[in-house]
Amino acid sequence: MDLLRVEAISKNFGGVAAISNFSMVQPYNTISAIIGPNGAGKTTTFNMISGVQTVDTGKIFLEDVEITKLPSHKIQRFGVSRTFQNIRLIEGLSVIDNVKLSYTSRLTYTMFEEFIHSPRVRKNETVLEDIAMEYLEFFDLSKYAKSKPKSLSYGLQRRLELARALMNEPKLLLLDEPAAGLNPAETRELMGTIQKIQEQKNLSIIIVEHHMDLVMKICSIIHVIDFGKKIAEGTPQEIIKNKAVLQAYLGDMGGEIC
Repeated sequence: MDLLRVEAISKNFGGVAAISNFSMVQPYNTISAIIGPNGAGKTTTFNMISGVQTVDTGKIFLEDVEITKLPSHKIQRFGVSRTFQNIRLIEGLSVIDNVKLSYTSRLTYTMFEEFIHSPRVRKNETVLEDIAMEYLEFFDLSKYAKSKPKSLSYGLQRRLELARALMNEPKLLLLDEPAAGLNPAETRELMGTIQKIQEQKNLSIIIVEHHMDLVMKICSIIHVIDFGKKIAEGTPQEIIKNKAVLQAYLGDMGGEIC
């Protein structure tokens, strides 16, 4: 059984098809990518999988559970976490509080217990602090725990976003252009970080990315979208030789897909 199964999903905006009949399967413990020229519909696909946008037609299954019509917070509880193109950290909170915030949906105490700061609340807070520190240490961010996100470099903010996404203990991690804004050295470091996450946390990861060097080196399966339609699927070696893919990229990136 595959972890994720997407069956012919479509999304229209004002009569324009952003995605049309897109299907894919995501195996367990695999790093895959969805690529395509600008405006191809990649982020819309992520938005539907994560419940940020509704599916017009088609179905999405996580393991044996249909999540097609579920809101994003319920899909998150089933084990799907994601990052966004633009970093969405809360500047008024510390680094560790940004990470802890992602776990609040899993807490079980009531509002009254929180109001009186009951023993169960105090115990939960201690556990939460320990888990958050573990993830900060995993990304070498523990020394910034009490700092504000704006004091971190852009590359460190990207790491913090990953720590926050993993705090949900997901089965599936969706990374929307994780290398955006990173310099070449930071991008190479990101490759190792993504592989480390997949190997040590036993996650399945899907990446939307324009940095083809990253995609080709760490992904085992690549899905290619152009004008909202899937035009190819295969290994990096197969995709790099695919004529439809080369033609799609010639107009958008000068043919640079490797």
